[in-house]
Amino acid sequence: MKKLLMTILSAILLYNVQASDLFKPVKRVALRAPSVPLVMSDPYFSIWSPYDKLNEGTTKHWTNAQKPLLGALRVDNKVYRFMGKVEPNFQDIAPMTNTENWEGSYTYQTPAQGWTDLQFNDNTWEHGQAAFGTRDMPRIHTAWENNDIWIRRTFNLENLDTNSNFYLKYSHDDTFELYLNGEKLVSTGYSWNNDVCFQLTETAKKKLHNGKNIIAAHCHNTIGGAYVDFGLYREKKQNANFENEAIQKSVSVLPTQTYYTFSCGPIELDIVFTAPQLIDDLDWLSTPINYISYQVRSIDKKAHNVQFYLETTPELAINEKTQPTISRMLVRNGMSYIKAGSIDQPICDRKGDGICIDWGYAYLATGNSSDRFISLGDYYKMKEEFSNNGKLLPTMKKIITHKPVDMPAMSYMHNLGEVKQEAKTGYAMIGYDDIYSIEYMYEKRMPYWKHNGKVTIFDAFEKAEENYLSVMERCRDFDKMIMDDAQQAGGEEYAELCALAYRQVISAHKLFTDKKGNLLFFSKENNSNGCVNTVDLTYPSAPLFLAYNPELQKAMMTSIFEYSASGRWNKPFPAHDLGTYPIANGQVYGGDMPIEEGGNMIILATAIAKIEGNADYAKKYWDLLTIWTDYLVEYGLDPENQLCTDDFAGHWAHNANLSIKAIMGIAGYGELARMLDMKDIADKYSKIAKAMAVKWEEMDNEGNHYRLAFDRKDTWSQKYNIIWDKMWGLNLFPNDVIKKEVSYYLTKQNPYGLPLDSRKEYTKSDWIMWTAALSPDITTFKKFVAPVYKYANESTSRVPLSDWHHTDSGEFVGFKARSVVGGYWMKVLLEKMKEYKDEK
Repeated sequence: MKKLLMTILSAILLYNVQASDLFKPVKRVALRAPSVPLVMSDPYFSIWSPYDKLNEGTTKHWTNAQKPLLGALRVDNKVYRFMGKVEPNFQDIAPMTNTENWEGSYTYQTPAQGWTDLQFNDNTWEHGQAAFGTRDMPRIHTAWENNDIWIRRTFNLENLDTNSNFYLKYSHDDTFELYLNGEKLVSTGYSWNNDVCFQLTETAKKKLHNGKNIIAAHCHNTIGGAYVDFGLYREKKQNANFENEAIQKSVSVLPTQTYYTFSCGPIELDIVFTAPQLIDDLDWLSTPINYISYQVRSIDKKAHNVQFYLETTPELAINEKTQPTISRMLVRNGMSYIKAGSIDQPICDRKGDGICIDWGYAYLATGNSSDRFISLGDYYKMKEEFSNNGKLLPTMKKIITHKPVDMPAMSYMHNLGEVKQEAKTGYAMIGYDDIYSIEYMYEKRMPYWKHNGKVTIFDAFEKAEENYLSVMERCRDFDKMIMDDAQQAGGEEYAELCALAYRQVISAHKLFTDKKGNLLFFSKENNSNGCVNTVDLTYPSAPLFLAYNPELQKAMMTSIFEYSASGRWNKPFPAHDLGTYPIANGQVYGGDMPIEEGGNMIILATAIAKIEGNADYAKKYWDLLTIWTDYLVEYGLDPENQLCTDDFAGHWAHNANLSIKAIMGIAGYGELARMLDMKDIADKYSKIAKAMAVKWEEMDNEGNHYRLAFDRKDTWSQKYNIIWDKMWGLNLFPNDVIKKEVSYYLTKQNPYGLPLDSRKEYTKSDWIMWTAALSPDITTFKKFVAPVYKYANESTSRVPLSDWHHTDSGEFVGFKARSVVGGYWMKVLLEKMKEYKDEK
């Protein structure tokens, strides 16, 4: 009976969707995202398309690891691929170490000219097995611990067929160059990537010949881990015809949804990727299930026979392609699932920065019906069956794989039948159950949505199925609210940047509770060092959460307070972090940031109190706040050579912006004391803050602007920390410091933004948004936003939105997919604070 009811409900929902506008974005977005968010949930379940066109290449995790989603529409027996690419069916020629522990010659000394040629004499070089690298990297057989390595690998080629496609594959960390028979084919610059697949051009293929050939490589390691592995492959012919590409007509990235439209011959196809990350609904925010919705209609007034195809693989659930996987077909309560994960299930064992999850299970799911099917089977034969017959292979109940070449297809198909001008619709669901998410203080914790094990992943999928229409409508309403707020605060380009940033911010966190029931929301320091719950990520990301849900802001701070309260951290300032994601057992960062983190925590506690109209949260940790504030009073005005959040730019003593943070922290403590009716304390610390601000202005003044550091003439820097003085209306800093700085910044802008300071031309876009919010009017604000928009729209660095980029070239320096772009909402927060004041 329940299965029948579910089928009827599905039919009703599909009918309602046809009558709705769910496939039209609430606002068309012109911004070309450097990488488009598709399936988003947390630091591990995060899939992007780093291309202009969705079918231009394989979808990826933010680390650049392949996390394949493939989509196609079959129209009158012709297949149109709209998403991803079919993995080439490779025949080994000189395979990488996931197949063969190959041997090569190598040296750590700069070789003589001609070292890439086959005839070069490498008798003095050493010999070793791949892969080459530091011991913390996978499959290392030859240690490489210094800066540079040069490698030569010979191989034999017989029966060369130049009509075949040939591919070089390589993994590297960091700067990498690769040569085939003496010709350079790859030069990566500073980057690190795994299993990059590079098809040889017709010109490059001419370098191959029967007999002995050589691949040579040079890799330079800048910092951290080092790695080199490479190989050559020939593509086998495929019977499945997925080569024909749908024509992409549009893409719009909204806060919780990404919309695409394609032409597939006579059929128009709309695709919507939805992550129900509603910031005011913690269950939906944390539930790791996304919808992939689709709508088709005839555009030539004729009827056409149409089938929709969606596919992924167990790669979603492993960190390395060599990890064995197990996949199963399940039917439960009127729904069908394919479940896939690693065999070993090393829950929370692997920690670090540029890694993917290898525990828990990925799911592809659908409600049962007579026209929707899912199947688990051979990767190439599944597509052949769909292409030739418009069907899926009979499903296998279980598949175990030990090699990447054995990776099965996890496939979904909807037989839409005859399609005319009236649209037909449907959706599938994709999700991930990580079982346990975080190890916090030596105890593994489940994600919030599980409610300590009371809710299963199947419960979550059934809820998502039953509430599809209402959730889609809520996401549309939410997107409209976010866009409207941002546009009113800062204009259209600002709103589009916020739309792009939203899912990135949320998905850089994991929501859970500790054993006391405290709500915790831990960030991962993506692509910077992998730290968990870093305070100087919490600080720049705060505007989004302060504006829309302060409970999540508290959830980032509570564990830092509790860490100090427990006695495990007993310094007179907060910790920098709680570990390396996903292990949160205590600080691992090599240096402290006393003024930085102390100022951050006090300022944010004050901001929460200002929004909530009470200081109840701060009161719980008053003793700690007092200790941290007194540290700022003693050391904050003229900081010694301390680390700060911009430590990548170098460490300068007497940092003027860091001094502002201390002053605002002290002022914030005074504001908190006043809200707690501690008048004497409030007066005391407010007076100290005012006196320090006056002294600061005297020490840092350089005529038409203020210095980067008190003792450094002819320097300047963004003083973004002063935003709190404006927001709280304290007027601590005399002589129009803010006005003078804003006017000066406008003279220093480059094509892609305002540099962070006078030392380098690179910038941090989150801090630009804070600085822009200092503007006296929206016209000035837009002058700061426009170059950031230009960067996002034009950057050749096709990575999830980077907060650290060059302002002259628009290329990213480092940092991607980080939570700090929550700082883009500073102008929205400023406007909301004005509303709070007006209401009072």
